[in-house]
Amino acid sequence: MTDQPLPFAGLKVLDISSFIAAPAAAVILADYGADVIKVEGPEGDPNRAIMTDSPSYPKGAINYPWAMDSRHKRSIALDLKQQAARAALDRLIALSDVLIINFPPPVRERLRLRYEDCKAINPRLIYASLTGYGESGPDRDRPGFDATAYFARSGLFDVQRYEGGPPGTAAPAQGDRATSVALFASILMALMHREKTGEGSWVGTSLYANGLWSNGVFAQGALVGAFLAPRPPRDRPRSALGNIYRTRDDRWLQLTIVREDKLWGPLCRALEVPELENDPRFAEIPARRANARDLVTIFDGVFLKRDYEDWLARLAAENITFGVIGRVQDLASDEQAVHAGAIIEADVAEAPRQINNPIRLSFARSRTPKPAPALGQHGEAILREAGLDAGAIAALKASKGLL
Repeated sequence: MTDQPLPFAGLKVLDISSFIAAPAAAVILADYGADVIKVEGPEGDPNRAIMTDSPSYPKGAINYPWAMDSRHKRSIALDLKQQAARAALDRLIALSDVLIINFPPPVRERLRLRYEDCKAINPRLIYASLTGYGESGPDRDRPGFDATAYFARSGLFDVQRYEGGPPGTAAPAQGDRATSVALFASILMALMHREKTGEGSWVGTSLYANGLWSNGVFAQGALVGAFLAPRPPRDRPRSALGNIYRTRDDRWLQLTIVREDKLWGPLCRALEVPELENDPRFAEIPARRANARDLVTIFDGVFLKRDYEDWLARLAAENITFGVIGRVQDLASDEQAVHAGAIIEADVAEAPRQINNPIRLSFARSRTPKPAPALGQHGEAILREAGLDAGAIAALKASKGLL
């Protein structure tokens, strides 16, 4: 790791977005050195209160979603319905390299925050927009969340469905965080384009497009008429070698053995059932598939004989491809997460360890997380940097255009 400047040092970013996917893209830029200004309305980004407002979020004494999704950012609270506040934003747009926005197209038009509006102010601006379903088409104005656009519309919920059961569901923000990386990547491409041409540009993505990309195996298959029936239950899977098993200490392991021709024998050795290797019911792949129910019954009994840690060692010794079904409450003690840079130390008293963005570089390390801002915490300083004098700032505050 070198001591050279962070890759986005000097980059000025306006984060005019709310909730999670678009703000999370701004977090990655901030983690690697960008000066990110969070532009909020007088009531603030709803993500400030999502932990308490959403029944699906784990509850705690610390506002951890806000700490993670707004670290490093500076906050200014402007009432963009007021002309003076909107004019102040224009000053910020003129000085920025990147603008991130997720307002629906009609709102952007009403606030004069379309790409063409911003390009007129700053031709070199990179304008990155996130939508639920895309910038055009019959559903372009429909509000979208990850549950509705990323998971539901893309078919991801449907392909998680078990035979005879309802569609699957997702935990909060899972699609948002995946989508944030796509939006971040689009910004990088625009920065490269500007470096070559000097031109700003529009870039964007949608929750729906990212859901389809994540569901690519099934979605592309559907485009050519290939379909797979809903998943059978665990006790009669399509393959017993692609299934989950409970250990004696009530943990779960996921077997994912694709190269059965190579790993069937080693698996039998690891499980101490060598007699199964040449058992005519299981010796060949077609027979194993046809007799998957019987094999699951045997494996269920075998895995219940030992604890989780024993199986980790035995399966690893035979190079068996398996996955540990981790529990979120165990993450704090997961050494691998720390070594991989996925959990990092933070300079935040109430949240001293945080989930890091997923990008690793040989030439730079992401910044140590700092506290997320209070609503409007940096407003006056930001406007001074944009050239407003004390009188103009005072007038804006008096009119409630600036919190």
